[in-house]
Amino acid sequence: MVQSLNTKALLALASVVRRPALMVPHVSLDNVSQLHYQALKDRCGIRAVIFDKDNTLTAPYGMDIHPDASAGLQAAKDVFGSDNVAIMSNSAGTLDDPEYEDARKIEDALGIAVIRHDEKKPGGLQEVLDHFHVEDPATLCMVGDRLLTDVVFGNLYGMLTVHTLPLCRGSDNVQDNKVAKVIRTVENKGLYGDWFGGRYMLTKRPPHKFWQGEEECPLRLPTDIDVPPTTPTS
Repeated sequence: MVQSLNTKALLALASVVRRPALMVPHVSLDNVSQLHYQALKDRCGIRAVIFDKDNTLTAPYGMDIHPDASAGLQAAKDVFGSDNVAIMSNSAGTLDDPEYEDARKIEDALGIAVIRHDEKKPGGLQEVLDHFHVEDPATLCMVGDRLLTDVVFGNLYGMLTVHTLPLCRGSDNVQDNKVAKVIRTVENKGLYGDWFGGRYMLTKRPPHKFWQGEEECPLRLPTDIDVPPTTPTS
């Protein structure tokens, strides 16, 4: 599937220029399997989880769960229930997906709904609220690998935002949208690169209505090995 131009993301650039912190996620992880879903529910006021699809749960335009994301998706379904976990994609479930054929295939493969929406992220809030039957966006967690779409979408409306690195990189990422690859690389290096602007931005994480921060409520699953942070690549 070829994605059409995301004019909503281009328009959101104006908001990001005025408020750069919109691009800063509350939590940064390697993949969705590192997220502590029980803590999201018990301590952060989260009622439902929204996942991006391409390079967050599956390979770009793929239908099957990626091995690195399998445990995370299952944990989300176990904690919140499948009805409270859904995909918000800028390909499947949009006007780029004729008769929502890909959306239905993904739903069959992953066991969660693909939210239908006409506006691409960072648009489409009302469709998300209607899908989960919630009124307060702060009760939602948005998880994705794109800063300008997934993270900005969540932060614009007060969701708790989780940014992950792309599941597929280098030669494994040849199926990805070429424009998306370039933009993602710029996004990640801009925020996570070893330069004063990135270091300053990471101190400006937006507040969340319920989550008290990493010191009070860590959202990364504990591990036995400390892995030093690396600069993300496409």
